[in-house]
Amino acid sequence: MLTLKIESMTINGHPNVCPECASEAYTLDGTGFIDALPVRGNCWQSHSWEEPLITLGTLKQIDAARTGREKAADADTFEIVIGGAVVAGVIHPEIVLDDLKVAGGAYWRRIAKPALRRKKRTAVRAVTQPVKNASRNAVASAKAAAIGAAWGLQAGGTDPDPDYTPEPVNPCVACSGKGRHKVESRIHGTTSVRCSVCLGTGEID
Repeated sequence: MLTLKIESMTINGHPNVCPECASEAYTLDGTGFIDALPVRGNCWQSHSWEEPLITLGTLKQIDAARTGREKAADADTFEIVIGGAVVAGVIHPEIVLDDLKVAGGAYWRRIAKPALRRKKRTAVRAVTQPVKNASRNAVASAKAAAIGAAWGLQAGGTDPDPDYTPEPVNPCVACSGKGRHKVESRIHGTTSVRCSVCLGTGEID
């Protein structure tokens, strides 16, 4: 059996289409061993008919005369002469290596490359965000120290309390920024223990 997928075909310049729906695209199916047997046309809308001008021998000539494709931009065309009539057309393209290269390039430009950019931006943010947060915390601590110094000067320039500990910028929620927890025990003499959440610093990220 020989089957050719026709995208379009003309006979002496006149379109050869499905006789029921006028579709230009159809298959030509030839069976048997006798070249004089007519072939059948079958369009995409399930219409079927017997081609009076195309025989199995003609189908073999079309198959032998087709140009084939090497590049994605190429068309698989044919042109033969039967009994003085010029039969020409285009066959549905078969996939070639260049099609995959072109499709791969389109996939890279439209999908893979933007996705790679997004991943890169996410990675950069993951690295720079902690640095930015640390910088903000340092600025906040400096501002707090400056405000405290200014308040001290306005209050009369008294000496700072040597036991004063500045309030944490991000107080630990477990110990409320104190860095320790009180312990009520009659066995041990220790009255407090270091906070295991903030490790005694009173701050938490």
